[in-house]
Amino acid sequence: MTYYYTNKIKEELGNNIKQSRKKLKKKQVEIAVDAGVNPSYYGKIERGLVNPSIEKVFRIVKALRVKSSDLLPF
Repeated sequence: MTYYYTNKIKEELGNNIKQSRKKLKKKQVEIAVDAGVNPSYYGKIERGLVNPSIEKVFRIVKALRVKSSDLLPF
């Protein structure tokens, strides 16, 4: 069960980040650079393939100019 929930959280977080980025009409690389995150890794975050640290999530939140509660699926 834990595996399922972990994947679901990563997927929802990635989707929320992607939707927020699209609202800003920005490219992945722009947000990645603003957040100080490797663009390749940022793409994996959006696709829900990795489990980013809270530090990286916080930097992405700031780059997207949203509240963390807008992105976190819990």
